[in-house]
Amino acid sequence: MVLVVGLPGAGKTSWARRIEGELGAVRLTPDEWMEALFAASEVNGRRWVLESELLWGVAARVLELGGNVVLDYGCWSEQERDLFRSRAQALGAAAEIVVLDLPLDVLWERLEQRNAALPAATFSVTREELKEWAASFEVPTSVELERWDRAVVVTE
Repeated sequence: MVLVVGLPGAGKTSWARRIEGELGAVRLTPDEWMEALFAASEVNGRRWVLESELLWGVAARVLELGGNVVLDYGCWSEQERDLFRSRAQALGAAAEIVVLDLPLDVLWERLEQRNAALPAATFSVTREELKEWAASFEVPTSVELERWDRAVVVTE
């Protein structure tokens, strides 16, 4: 299982698609599901239910069958990341993390471009939202990263 984490505009879905192709993995991207189900990025906590229960159920089954999974999640907190790491490892799967920790100016530049021509299943983000979310993002520490079977950190 590969968990791809970071703020909006970091390139999570691009990374997840690349890993999906390289590993022949099942890619689970909550934005695509939220758009199809609710036409919104969040509805009364349903995104977390989607990520932690429904999509995880699919991921767990793929892992049990010996397949590979890419979770294209934000997972801004250590607690969220630990949940998926421990679940994968409990199933006997290797748990890898890709952390996309880009500078705020780079994220905003990318988001401005994305906002100008929103792709399907993507939501507009304001600069204020990005700043608020950046303040909530717990960048993984070296201690946290050591619990993963493999960790990649991208900062540019």
